[in-house]
Amino acid sequence: MTMTGGCACGAVRYRLASAPFDTGWCHCRVCQRVSGAPAMAFSTVPVADFVIEQGGDTIGTVALTDFGRRTFCARCGSPLTIAVDHQPETIDFPVATLDDPDPVAPGYHIFTASRIAWFDTADDFPRHERFRPDTRGL
Repeated sequence: MTMTGGCACGAVRYRLASAPFDTGWCHCRVCQRVSGAPAMAFSTVPVADFVIEQGGDTIGTVALTDFGRRTFCARCGSPLTIAVDHQPETIDFPVATLDDPDPVAPGYHIFTASRIAWFDTADDFPRHERFRPDTRGL
C-alpha cells in the first residue's frame, strides 16, 4: 500500500515506501506550537522510506530541541518531519499531512506532562509524561 502526502500549499509532496508504524499523539510544547494544535498525531517510517517526490528545494530545517530537528515547507510553514537523534534509522511525520490519514490511527500519548489542561482525548491509550519507557534508542 503506497501512501502519499504533502504540505498545505502543495509545494512539497512525499511518498511512503513502507507502511507507517509506531503512531502516537505528542503533547510536547514544540509539537503544539508548530502545529497550532493541542497535540500532534505522528507516525514513523524508516528514513529511506520517506521519499520526497516534489519540492525538495522548498524544505527548511530547524532544531527546536536538544534531541532532534524538524523539517517544514518554507513556503507555507507546514511541518513535514521530525528526526530524533536517538533513532537515526527512522523518521517521524505528522499523520495529518497524509492525503488519507484515516488508516493511520494513534495508539499512545507522549509528553503528557505538557498536555494542555482543557484538551483530552476520549481514549484509554497508554500515556507517558515524556518518551515511552520502551522508546528505541533511549
